[in-house]
Amino acid sequence: MATMQLGALVSASRAWLQRSQMMLSSARTKQWTAAALGGCLAELSGRSAAPLLTVAFGLVHQVQQQGEPVAWISSDENGFFPPDVADGGVDLSALPVIRLASLQQRLTAIEQLVCSGAFGLVVADLEECVDLPLAVQTRLAEQALAQNTLVLCLTVKTDQQPSLGSLVTVRAQARRIRHGDGRFVCQVHALKDKRYGPGWVDEEWCCGPTGVR
Repeated sequence: MATMQLGALVSASRAWLQRSQMMLSSARTKQWTAAALGGCLAELSGRSAAPLLTVAFGLVHQVQQQGEPVAWISSDENGFFPPDVADGGVDLSALPVIRLASLQQRLTAIEQLVCSGAFGLVVADLEECVDLPLAVQTRLAEQALAQNTLVLCLTVKTDQQPSLGSLVTVRAQARRIRHGDGRFVCQVHALKDKRYGPGWVDEEWCCGPTGVR
């Protein structure tokens, strides 16, 4: 009798564990979303041909759909093509764009915007920035969590280069896989994820803008 009860208990435990693993796997199906990333310091990197802007503006659209303000920071020599962004569903009239010449100016602007608590997402194009001072990382990470603001830094790097710093919660690499007829897959590969572990991949089919179809 005791053996039968023990066997039933083991079977029930195994079933519970399998259900838990299935639920966890299902919950983690899509990690590169504004909801999944939450308030944290994140980095999206890639080489020159990587779909950094496509992937980043996907998050902008999501956050705007949730009714949260978004801000975009870039250098005065770098930007995006507004018609393509609008075609992706982004409300440009509700997207303040701040263009600043130096990296230090951009870092100061990021901190001010995040500390204000007024934005659900702040995107900063840091171009070829290799790392961030620890003091800057600390302030951004703390305020991102406190204000529930996603701080997304865009960088031009290979997947062999390290993240901007130890306080970056998620660092992902963007890749584009072309399939002809103007279609391609935007792939986001997590190289670092302090919450769920690295290695996960999100993919989304996209169509190139009119000029590349």
